[in-house]
Amino acid sequence: MCSVLFCFGAMAQTNNFIPSVPMGAGGAINIAVSTPDEADGDAYFAEAEKTQKRGELNQALTLFGKAAFEYNSAGQYTSYGTALLKLSNVHLLLSHYNEAAQVILNVALKNYSRIGHRGGQMDSYYQLGKVYYASNKLTESLWFYTQQGIIARQLRNNPAYIDSMMGIIQVKIKKKEYNLALKDVSKAELFARTNKVSQYNTQFKNTRSLLKEKVNAKK
Repeated sequence: MCSVLFCFGAMAQTNNFIPSVPMGAGGAINIAVSTPDEADGDAYFAEAEKTQKRGELNQALTLFGKAAFEYNSAGQYTSYGTALLKLSNVHLLLSHYNEAAQVILNVALKNYSRIGHRGGQMDSYYQLGKVYYASNKLTESLWFYTQQGIIARQLRNNPAYIDSMMGIIQVKIKKKEYNLALKDVSKAELFARTNKVSQYNTQFKNTRSLLKEKVNAKK
């Protein structure tokens, strides 16, 4: 029996559970019907998290995939999206950049759009920002971090908005746009201070210090 984008029967034979297709390509999602069992999804998800913490990433891929399948079959679409985000992140940890992107582009975003889950869409864009940053596709990364920030402002989710700003800053650092990045750090600090968000203070300090070193090194 096949799940979305991959067959569980083939999982033991491959580490790449998402077909290798060009980033951004569409495609129909074929959903097989099975006996809904949310408890199985929870069990697979919990074991996947434990397995990931042990560093057994290939096994974690299998388990998050099974969790996603069970949640989808049970109609638990919010949990389904969470499992897909986890699956994408394990692919990212394994440097499977194409697979990490496809889980989000072809499945997670469509799922969240169908159920009207704006928070899930925001998290999906953040994940794509990380994936494209890691694969050195900086223009795409910048776009996805920006989309995350737009939704974060709409949802009045201040920490998520700061996350998007910090993602954009990291892209600019990688592009060696140090002065622009410094200006963005100041904007992020002001936003955080105005909205009484304090957990990023150390990150701001470290990023500013790094940028000043980079600027001085160019002189």
